Amino acid sequence: MYSQTYHFAVIVYRVDVVVVHTPHERCIGPHPHPPTRSQAMSSNLYTYGVIEQDTIEIDERGINGAEEIRTVEYRSLSAVVSEIDEMEPERTDENATAHDEVLRAILESDGGRTVVPMRFGMVFKNPNTLKNVLRNGRVAFRRSLNDLDGMVELGVKLVTKDDTDVDRPAVVEDVATRLREAADTEAGNDLYSDRLVFNRSYLVDRDEQGAFDETVSEIRDAYGEQLHVQYTGPWAPYNFVDIEISSEGR
Repeated sequence: MYSQTYHFAVIVYRVDVVVVHTPHERCIGPHPHPPTRSQAMSSNLYTYGVIEQDTIEIDERGINGAEEIRTVEYRSLSAVVSEIDEMEPERTDENATAHDEVLRAILESDGGRTVVPMRFGMVFKNPNTLKNVLRNGRVAFRRSLNDLDGMVELGVKLVTKDDTDVDRPAVVEDVATRLREAADTEAGNDLYSDRLVFNRSYLVDRDEQGAFDETVSEIRDAYGEQLHVQYTGPWAPYNFVDIEISSEGR
């Protein structure tokens, strides 16, 4: 049901979900009867992530301005969702921000939750289809929740200031060594700009975030004259778990 690959020290779960369709679902062509008003309304569910089974109340607007964020439950799991008309939402800046902010609100709710984040754009046709995914991927979701229990993701980037020359290998080695001592594990990200010297994400116990904050402050003191130190988070742990749902599963 899932396979394991290694991304630094973190297991990445890949779930290939197979959904068994009824003969009616496989029909091609017009609906045999005119749809009722309730059938005509969209039941598509945009899914942000998976948490331990619970209801949730957060004060955030979702994708496409959705006002209601709710859960769909299957046994010990709850998927956090909002309704959406289309199956492939546009990745606008507003929607990408909404996806991140809903996950951040989940992460910070009730004194701190563990959440397995979904990638942007995960839409399911109806609650039953989503429950099928939760059922078939239950082992991967449960292991991910256990592995990430109490953890948050924090991001650190170092960017050169104008006309500044630095010893990049030395800076990277020093900064990476300092941050590893304050984190559980790390994930490398792309250096997508010539000015970008360092770009990594860190999985940190939320109770130890203060120590990580202090380490970043020390790095800023050491390199602030030469480099912009960009520190972001806490985020849902995007870089430390990857649940892939096949197109048949949605």
